Amino acid sequence: QVQLVESGGGLVQAGGSLRLSCAASGSIVSIDAMGWYRQAPGKQRELVAASFSNSLTNYADSVKGRFTISRDNAKNTVYLQMNSLKSEDTAVYYCNAVVATTRRPSIGLNYWGQGTQVTVSS
Repeated sequence: QVQLVESGGGLVQAGGSLRLSCAASGSIVSIDAMGWYRQAPGKQRELVAASFSNSLTNYADSVKGRFTISRDNAKNTVYLQMNSLKSEDTAVYYCNAVVATTRRPSIGLNYWGQGTQVTVSS
């Protein structure tokens, strides 16, 4: 019912920047939250940044001051601007959204994108 399509990953040198995008589509009534998680090889998936419908944001300590999350509500799209990238930022980045759909308009369900690889070379 809901599809999340990510773009913007790639290979970048340490100190460089990348911008990830994630567009949600489908039978959407409302989006309560959108965010980004990442998973490095051999590690658990972790929250990177989240944006809530009340305009609050949340960041992992490791990315504060370097990453910025933003949303275009009209386009159901979330962005992650990543600056001053480090080798430890290398991971697959997943878009996540909590979405109320036409089938279940009173309950927000979790949806995930397919993931996009970010590789930072040192």
